Formats: sequence, C-alpha cells, structure tokens
Amino acid sequence: QVQLVESGGGVVQAGGSLRLACTASGRTFNSGTMAWFRQAPGKEREFVAAFGWSGGSPYYGDSVKGRFTISRDSAKNTVYLQMNSLKPEDTAVYYCAARASFVSAVYDYWGQGTQVAVSS
Repeated sequence: QVQLVESGGGVVQAGGSLRLACTASGRTFNSGTMAWFRQAPGKEREFVAAFGWSGGSPYYGDSVKGRFTISRDSAKNTVYLQMNSLKPEDTAVYYCAARASFVSAVYDYWGQGTQVAVSS
C-alpha cells in the first residue's frame, strides 16, 4: 500500500525552528512531485510549498515566503520542510502530498499529517 509518512512535528515557541520530513513507501515517487499543505482547526487547507514544474525551483504560499524552505532527497524518496521564524499563526496540521507524475494535475496521495504548535 502506498504511504506518505510525515515526521518532525511538535511544540515550539514563536521565533523558533522546526524541520518536517515526509517519506514515501509502497512505490517510488520523484520527490519533485511532492509538496506541503497545512490546515488549522476550523480553517480550509492552505498551500505551503512545492517544487516548480518538473521539480524545478520551489514556490511558496504568501504567508510563509522567506521563512520556510522546501528541499528533497531523491535517493531517500523524502521531502523536507524547514520552518524558521515560526509564528503562532503557523500552528496547524501539516500534510505532505504527492502527484503520480510530473504531468499529473492533482495530488493523488496524502499523508496523515503531523501537528505543529507554535506558542506565543
């Protein structure tokens, strides 16, 4: 069975840093097709970070630009999200997702999420 497993969530104070990881199993993905989303309680899912077309330069949601960095390790089938200068409003469940290929228009696979809580 295909699985995406997130790790690295936890509790951190405002201004701190945290690194999330997502590793795929059950099949091999090009890590350039993987991305990060988040959802806070009572709010809609929000885009966080992804790689450009064909796994190129990354792009980010406006709320995290300049603070978060997405990276990948293709050999490990893993994508990371480095989160710096965390704010209380970053508190959410963070999900990784993957497309079946570079030409897929939707994210077909999703992880269970990892909780990030930022205290003031």
